[in-house]
Amino acid sequence: MSFANIETSLEKLFDLVLLKIPSIAVGFAILIIGRFVVKYVLKFVDKRFAKKNVDISIRSFVKSLLKFAMYALLILTVANTMGIETTSFIAALSAFGLAVGMALQGSLSNFAGGVLILVFRPFDVGDYISSANGSSGSVERIDLLYTTIIDDDGIRVFSPNGTLANSVIKNYTKISARRMQFTFIISYDTNIKQAREAILSVLNADQRVLDTPKKEVVVGDLKESGITLVVRAWANREVYWATKNEMAEQIKDILDGKNVVFPSNVVKIIDETPSSDESAKADA
Repeated sequence: MSFANIETSLEKLFDLVLLKIPSIAVGFAILIIGRFVVKYVLKFVDKRFAKKNVDISIRSFVKSLLKFAMYALLILTVANTMGIETTSFIAALSAFGLAVGMALQGSLSNFAGGVLILVFRPFDVGDYISSANGSSGSVERIDLLYTTIIDDDGIRVFSPNGTLANSVIKNYTKISARRMQFTFIISYDTNIKQAREAILSVLNADQRVLDTPKKEVVVGDLKESGITLVVRAWANREVYWATKNEMAEQIKDILDGKNVVFPSNVVKIIDETPSSDESAKADA
């Protein structure tokens, strides 16, 4: 390449730069102003989240996602202003996003479930819950993808938020009182009125058993094996288990004292191994 050709190329490049100076200047101005706008928006969103007491996990994720989207939009705007072609870049980015979305369908479902749980708060850390997906126990941690639960055996269970958010959740901590229910089968020879009065005397004697809702002892069913008695009473959540366990034992004891007969089919395992004395006699 001759010196004349090089000089011609440099002149064309210089002319092109001169023509692009206004658009480059505008692009840098948009970049500077855009950065201030992004910072202001992020600060505003952070204040709103703090005012609404939104979970910290959601705050950080939404802020990061919003920051990435706003800076990407700012860069594309600056590039277009400067005359840089961005169509192919946007197409490639869209294809990449679609591929990632297809590959992470399960994770995205868990993420959406985590956002729903953290926003609508069907349970909090420390609550005892059970769900239709088989998870039950005390909630230890709520993350965007998984909820950590300590079950009754002390085992740490990681429940996917996608299935957890789409299942029926029972929250035993959000209630103030809980119903105890016992079912007994008594003989047809038993005086039902006396049995009812005996059970009610046990319930009325314990102050932990609430007066409202009303205590009930009703006939649930008439079966071939006997009469089904259903006992219903309420206790505060804090003392529910202790009260229920003690009531079951006390009701059984007082019914035994009233000579109430409980029908039962007992299977006995008979040890047919001869004792040492019998073996000695057999040998003799």
